[in-house]
Formats: sequence, structure tokens, C-alpha cells
Amino acid sequence: MSNSDPNETVQPPASQHRNVQKVVAALEAAGHHTDITILPDRVHTAALAAAAQGVDVGAIANSLVFTLDGEPVLIMTSGSHRVDTEMVGRELGGRLKRASADVVRQATGQPIGGVAPLGHPAPVRTFVDRKLEQYPEIWAAAGHPNTVFPTDYQQLLRLTGGQAIEVC
Repeated sequence: MSNSDPNETVQPPASQHRNVQKVVAALEAAGHHTDITILPDRVHTAALAAAAQGVDVGAIANSLVFTLDGEPVLIMTSGSHRVDTEMVGRELGGRLKRASADVVRQATGQPIGGVAPLGHPAPVRTFVDRKLEQYPEIWAAAGHPNTVFPTDYQQLLRLTGGQAIEVC
């Protein structure tokens, strides 16, 4: 007899999670490798992701969802700094605000801490921090807080259809 709660839902391993599978499918469709790294623990911050990968925190591509005049936008930023919302809002010609968890989930289909740069239900207007360009390899979330994948700056721009910008 099991001691588990009969109402408890069992989560699939991160590699089988539907969000990760969507990211893998999007990477395949883009002709990009699908080397997803499954980490033993959740890495919901850039510092945790960097420590888990043994890389500089700046080489972590944070996927941050904001709203620009109410419309969701994704900003891929280096983990070593924060987005200056006033400056970026001015540059983009609107008011930039941090999105709620509900808006993040609606726009990307993914949870905060695991938002990938692709694999979303519909395209999300994306901007990519120019400071990521200094790293030959960068790491992005793969749709689940336990997953990341390596890429480089030019590939990240291509995968996302993103526009390069200064964020701070």
C-alpha cells in the first residue's frame, strides 16, 4: 500500500515536460541543436543557473517578460544586470512594466523561472541585450526551471527573431 496522497499529481521528469518538448520542437524547426541540460534542482535565478553550469552569471540569458503599453514583450538580458525599464521604454517608444505571473504564463505558456526564448503558443516580440554578445556561449531556460540549453548571441537573435538593444 502506498503512502502517497491519491489526489497528488505526479509530474513527469523535466525532459518529458510538455514545455520542454515544445522548446525542443521549436529548436528542431529552427535547425538548432536540441542539447537540453536537465539540472537536478530548479534554477529560477541567473545566479543559480550560472552556479549549476559553472559559468559567469553574465552568460545566462534571462528571459524576462514585460508589458510595453499593455502588450507582452520578451527581453533576453544578461544575468549580470537588470533591465532599466524607463530607458528601454523610452527607446521602444512606450511604457515598459514588469509583467505579472499570469501575463507571463499567457504569453509564453511557461512559468517564471523557466521561460525559454522560444516554444511559446504565439510569437512574442523579443529584444536581446547586446551585452550577451561578449559571451561565446550563453545559456537560456528551456521551458522548465530545471532545464537550460546552450546557444550563442547570433543564434539567439535568429531563434527569437529578436532585435538587439541596450537594456541598462
